Amino acid sequence: VLSARLVKACPINPRQCGFIRAAGCSENLKLQQLLIHCAKREHRELGVVFVDIAKAFDTVSHQHILMGLSQKGVGQHIIDLIGDMYENISTSIR
Repeated sequence: VLSARLVKACPINPRQCGFIRAAGCSENLKLQQLLIHCAKREHRELGVVFVDIAKAFDTVSHQHILMGLSQKGVGQHIIDLIGDMYENISTSIR
């Protein structure tokens, strides 16, 4: 429910595959394989860039995220729910 409401206010790129209900990375990998295959077949150069966003959630302040949601017109109730999710959180890897 939260995701459906947020996507209305903050549309995402159709190539985005993380944290949404979609085919996942397999579709993007298949697209990459197709591009490589076409470049080889046509003897064309191909540049590929990988962006590491592993630390993205550590670098954007929670307050900035909440402020951005407010500016996008997300309802205060949803903003409060998201703010609550950020309170006293921790991560454990086993």
